[in-house]
Amino acid sequence: MLRYGLTGGIASGKSTVAAMLRERGFKVVEADKISHGLIAPRGAAYDQVIARFGGDIVDGDRTISHSRLAAIVFEDQEKLRQLNSILHPLVEKEMERQFAELERDGGQVAVVEAALIFEAGLRGKLDGVIVVWCLPEQQLARLMGRGMSEAEARKRVAAQMPAEEKLALATEKIDCSGSLDETRRQVDALASKLRAASVAR
Repeated sequence: MLRYGLTGGIASGKSTVAAMLRERGFKVVEADKISHGLIAPRGAAYDQVIARFGGDIVDGDRTISHSRLAAIVFEDQEKLRQLNSILHPLVEKEMERQFAELERDGGQVAVVEAALIFEAGLRGKLDGVIVVWCLPEQQLARLMGRGMSEAEARKRVAAQMPAEEKLALATEKIDCSGSLDETRRQVDALASKLRAASVAR
C-alpha cells in the first residue's frame, strides 16, 4: 500500500484537501484526531501531559482544555517541544496501526494528514509527502476568521516550519491560494497520479 503524508502550515488548506481526497475514495488517517484521543481522559498521554503542564489545563469534566494547553506551548518553544516529545511517538505508533489495518483491508493508497510530518521525522516512513500551501496573509485571515487575534495567529504561524522549507521537501504540492475549483483540479490530477503509482508498484 502506498503511504503518503499530507502537510502544510496552519490554515493552509490541509483539511480541505483531505476532504477532497476522501471524496475521491482515498483513506485519510488524521494525526490531529489521534492526538486529541491521546490527551482525552483515559488516553495514553493524558496523565503525562497533566503532570508536565499542570492541573490548570484540566476542565471541571476532567478533559484537558486544548485552548489553555495551546496558550502555554505556543508562548514557549521549549514547552512546545516537550509536548511534541510526549505525543509524537504515540501518534506514530497509532498511525502505523491504522495503516496496517487499512492495508489488511485491501487499501491501495492511504494518506496521513499531519501538521508536523517533517518535524516529527515521519518523512522517511512514507512513500511521499504532499505539501499544501497558501499565502501568509491568507493564513492569518483564516485564523482570525476562526476567532484568533492577529498576534495569536502570527504566533501560531511562526511556531511552524516555514512553508518554503516544507515545499523544498515536498513530493507533491497543492496550491490552495486560489479558488476551490482550482484546488479540486490539482487534487484530481494528484488522485490520478497516486492511483497510477499504486498500480505500478
